[in-house]
Formats: sequence, C-alpha cells, structure tokens
Amino acid sequence: MTVQTLYLRSENPLLSGVLARLTADGWFYWAVLFYTIMGFAFLIAVGDAGGASHASYVLPAIKGFLLMMPLAALSFDVIRVIVRFDQRRRLAFRRTFSAGRLAALGSGMMMMAGIAVFQGTFTSIKTSLPLIFGGFPYDRLQADIDAWLHFGADPWRTLHAVAGNDAVRLIAEINYGEVWFTVCFGALFFVATSPAADAVRKRYLIMFMIVWIVVGNLLAGTFLSAGPAFYGNVTGDHARFAGLLAFLAQSPLDASVMLSQRYLWLLHENNIQGLGGGISAFPSVHVALVTMNALFVIERSRPWGIAAFAYVGFVLFSSVYLGWHYAIDGYVSIAVVTAAHFGLRRFMTGFRPAVPAYSSGR
Repeated sequence: MTVQTLYLRSENPLLSGVLARLTADGWFYWAVLFYTIMGFAFLIAVGDAGGASHASYVLPAIKGFLLMMPLAALSFDVIRVIVRFDQRRRLAFRRTFSAGRLAALGSGMMMMAGIAVFQGTFTSIKTSLPLIFGGFPYDRLQADIDAWLHFGADPWRTLHAVAGNDAVRLIAEINYGEVWFTVCFGALFFVATSPAADAVRKRYLIMFMIVWIVVGNLLAGTFLSAGPAFYGNVTGDHARFAGLLAFLAQSPLDASVMLSQRYLWLLHENNIQGLGGGISAFPSVHVALVTMNALFVIERSRPWGIAAFAYVGFVLFSSVYLGWHYAIDGYVSIAVVTAAHFGLRRFMTGFRPAVPAYSSGR
C-alpha cells in the first residue's frame, strides 16, 4: 500500500471512494472502448467512415446526465430527509450526504458520460445498417408474419378499432417519448449512482449493454426492417398502412409522433447524423428496455414487478398503435431479453439447487 493510497483513505474519503468505484467499474469503460472501436471498424467496413454520431450526444448528455439528473437525485434526497425526519434531521443529512453516497454519485456521473459515448456508437452503427443491404429488405415478410399471427389482420387495425381516439393517441405519444425516456434512463441513473443498487449494478449494466448491442445492433442488422411508419417508403406499397398514418397525422401536438418519424426519415434520406438517428424496427429496443427493468423490479417486489410488466404491455401497445413497430418486434424483444436476463443471472450468481419446502426426514 503506497503512501498516496494511505493519504487518500485517511484524509480524503470522498476521493478515495470515487477512485475505488472507478476501479471496480473498469470493466465497463473497457467494454465501451471496445464497442466504440468495433463501431468505427464497422463504419469503415460499410464505407461510412464519416458516419459517427457521438458529437450529437455531447450537449444532451451534459444537460441530462450531468446536470438535470444529479440535481433531481439530490433534491429527492433533501426532500426525503425533510419529510421523514422531524428530529435528528442534521444526523439524517449527514448520513444521506455521506462520503460514500457522494462517491457513488460522482463515479456514477462519470459512468453516465461513458453511456453517452456508448449511445453515440450505437446510433452510428444503427444509422449505417441499411448500407449492408442497400435498404430495408424484411418489411414485407415481417408485416405478413405479423398479420398471420393476428388472424389475418395487421394488429394496428384492431388497436385503432378499439382505441382509435385523440385521448389514447395523446397518452400513447407522451408515453412512448417522454415517459419511456424518464423511466428507462432514470432507472439507469439510479443504478449507476446509488449505493442501494450495488447488489445488482454490474448485472444491470451488462444487461443494458446486451439490449442495445444484441437487440438494437446485431438482430436489427440481421433482419433489418423500417417499420409500419416507413413501410410505403421502403416497399412502394403506400396503401397498407395509409390509414394508420392518416390517423397519426390528426394529432394536434407540435411534437407529435409524425414529426419524430419525419425527422428520422430526413436523417436517413440525407445520410445526416443526429441525436437518436437511425431506423430499424425489428426487434424493439423500446420494449426490450422496459422488459429488462421489469425483470429486475420483480426480483425485489412482486406487486411493483406486476406493475412494471403492465407497463411493458403498454409500451408494446404504444409501439404498434403509433406505427413504430410490428407487434412481432416487441414479442421477440421480450423473449430475447427474458432469456438473456435469466442466463446472465445464472452465470453471475451460480446455479443454486432449489431448497425443498419441507422434509420427510425422521
């Protein structure tokens, strides 16, 4: 043990705590670096060496991950102490803002900066996937499978027949955008920055990366499709989903789903890099991420886990209702993420044989 280490541990517990957590998180930074190198290699291989999207994530990451989310977390801690502790509040504040808690927050914020790099690499790869096939070759097949599974009708028709009104459309649009982002990246921020999540932190982060890489890059690139919103653009058949698009066009919101879809198609058509760019429908990363969260939640609480899986169903509904996905995109995401979750949990925790509920021993 060096003199410097002794000094840090004895004189600066906050800094030593940050360094200890960064050291433990070394695997994550190496994984992000390797993924980014492979991402640039992929761009070069498909002839899109200038297609990196990382710059688009710098300002959003600073505002979201390094300013707004830490401020929200600290505000929540302050409010919780004020509400829960009438007496001995000073002691509660000292424990809440201990060196360990602040070290976790500081190292977690650095991890979130790494997440921004990771997301930039993901978008870079996703944007360039159509270059592999020269387009989106699997939309007809996936739409036909979708209809076959749903008794010969495209499932959006059933959903709109039951719930095709302005109120549901508004709720679905808000859910699929702002609510989904807050839930998924809020959960990620909590796991990255809170000591309360230390028991599942590494497994959660590995699963997070699996979702984006396996579901969002590998499977998406293998069975590349654009989704119902862009079906006419990529197949020439504009009639099949014309009713869906006409329904979405009625939205009075300035930030409606149609504007988001036009934004993505503009980026794709002009080969422009942008935040959240890239088009791929199969499988659904939206559904995959909320499924991952639900599986972790139900490990801790059955009631909250049931609520989390209900939310999975609502995101799946929203994805089809708004024309982003075929229903099979969500079904496959749920199956793949569930298999990966239990496989990773067994690998990381080891197989433990079930303990009999009773014994007949004498």
